[in-house]
Amino acid sequence: MSAYLIIQATVNDWARFKQYTQIVPDIVAKFGGKYIVQGAAELIEGQFDPASVVISKWPDKESARSFWASEEYKQAIPLREGTGTFNVMLVDGLEEK
Repeated sequence: MSAYLIIQATVNDWARFKQYTQIVPDIVAKFGGKYIVQGAAELIEGQFDPASVVISKWPDKESARSFWASEEYKQAIPLREGTGTFNVMLVDGLEEK
């Protein structure tokens, strides 16, 4: 069953965060992930208002976890640290009929 990483982000240091964004997409692809949403979020209801949302699709949760725990991604994490606020969630996809 497919899985999705959902990232809610508010970046406050774009100069530093840009380095992270130049490295991570290749790592995502290496582990089978594919970006399906990237952009500004429009809050329609509720209180939490991230500046942007990124959603990547994965073959399964194990693929996403392998990416997250990989040495390649661990090396990229310091480029993101201190650049903003991030909420990261891993969810199951729906079974396709």
